Amino acid sequence: MIISTKKGTPLQELERIIKNFECMGLQVTLIRGTDYNVFGLVGDTTKVNVKDVAANPWVDQVTRVSAPYKRANRLFHEADTVVDVNGVRIGGTEPIVVIGGPCSVEGDDQICTIAEAVKNAGAQMLRGGAYKPRTSPYAFQGLGTEGVMDMVHARKMTGLPIVSELMSADKIPEFEENVDLMQIGARNMQNFQLLKEVGKMSKPILLKRGLANTIEEWIMSAEYIMAAGNDNVIFCERGIRTFEPYTRNTLDLSVIPIIKEKTHLPIIIDPSHATGNYRYVEAMSLAAVAAGADGLIIEVHTDPEHAWSDGAQSLRPEKFAQVIEKCRTVAAAVGREMY
Repeated sequence: MIISTKKGTPLQELERIIKNFECMGLQVTLIRGTDYNVFGLVGDTTKVNVKDVAANPWVDQVTRVSAPYKRANRLFHEADTVVDVNGVRIGGTEPIVVIGGPCSVEGDDQICTIAEAVKNAGAQMLRGGAYKPRTSPYAFQGLGTEGVMDMVHARKMTGLPIVSELMSADKIPEFEENVDLMQIGARNMQNFQLLKEVGKMSKPILLKRGLANTIEEWIMSAEYIMAAGNDNVIFCERGIRTFEPYTRNTLDLSVIPIIKEKTHLPIIIDPSHATGNYRYVEAMSLAAVAAGADGLIIEVHTDPEHAWSDGAQSLRPEKFAQVIEKCRTVAAAVGREMY
């Protein structure tokens, strides 16, 4: 529910209105403007009698919001949210960020070598999987804590903030201490208990879209995190499952303008998982930048043929550098900058 008050409403009256709503168990967000004030109400607003609220002489308009998400809704937060990941700012008018690294951490030497390579190519952050959700129980599941600490070593060497996937709540203390950006993978997008727990974390969250989830379901997952107290959420589109067999998934670039219209949160694109083929990563990266993405997360490996996972969709460092340079040209053409 959104309530706007008339110009010149006394501060005392604003405080009284807020107190009344809080007494009803609602969370109130006040947006103060030069000529107006707007209240955003989150919670069970069915208990609010619209006619009673409208009877207040200082109230200008009362509007029920049809969308089920409130904290993520741009109606409640007109300005773009900028998420700070250990000094790298993502969203709004900030430069487009590029995150690069392997699907899986395979050891200290491997991740440190790739970290140096992606930094030299122009990336601002390092990605790497220490805990891997795999379709087959016999596939490589990641190095676990060893992999996390290998990434910490790579961060010390390069200064790049690190991104890794959090799969279960019992690993939250480990990630809170060591990882800069917590990735919630596609398979856990609707693991609501995990979302509630990461909502209590102080670190920002990278929320990937589920394999077959609607945009509204995706935003509602962000709402779970934000409702628990963590407003630093970044959306990540990584393709959805369709009938098309030529790519691993189908990259839905239409989500970029939709997310920016419906929410105030940043969005980055994962062309590697979306296509599943290194040949198509460049084209989809350029398209994502043109469409207004706030960043890219691309898989990079120095030896894709022998990668322990997802080598087919990984770029070599030299190709990664070429993609970034081409993205700079596209970014400039649409009025954006890149780091």
